[in-house]
Amino acid sequence: MKWSKLKVYRMLQSTEKSSLAGGLEMFHTETGRSLLDLVDESPVLLIFLRHFACAFCAQTLDRVSQLLPQIAAKGVRPVFVHLGSRERAKPYFDYYNLSDIERISNPDATLYRLPAFGLSRTNPYLHFFNLTVWKGWLKGAMFKYGIGMIKEDAEQMPGVFFLKDRKIVRAFRHRTIADEPDYLKLIGAG
Repeated sequence: MKWSKLKVYRMLQSTEKSSLAGGLEMFHTETGRSLLDLVDESPVLLIFLRHFACAFCAQTLDRVSQLLPQIAAKGVRPVFVHLGSRERAKPYFDYYNLSDIERISNPDATLYRLPAFGLSRTNPYLHFFNLTVWKGWLKGAMFKYGIGMIKEDAEQMPGVFFLKDRKIVRAFRHRTIADEPDYLKLIGAG
């Protein structure tokens, strides 16, 4: 089912109509499955990325790829949400051996803005003045993962949510782009 931008906008504006289940039903993965169907089948680790030029987003893809056996052992399905097109995203997911992982292309960031997730926006230039970000870059993110040409929204902040039984069980909303969530702890395995 396709949702018009007007319908999404109205849903975002009304807290009464913006139940988590209603929001999850509106969004579909690149394979055509609704996010609500996936959550109804098994717990989901919903991972929101920033943009594909971001070293910390590459770090996220790498880390989740490494933890995939432990996440799967807990019966949890990772699902990524990104701001790029399917075509732009494919090589990144392929590179980190995440080709078969469900993902949602959300260039207009409507899923990021659902009240249940409440992911904020920031001035991307402020990251250059943030000590935590510099420590993350110097710790290896920039050297290992590099940076590239920003084609998506650099102001959108990421986050990670553990969804089970149509509820957010645990959430991690980034305060800086360098924050490192504990994915296993979020799913109750850490």
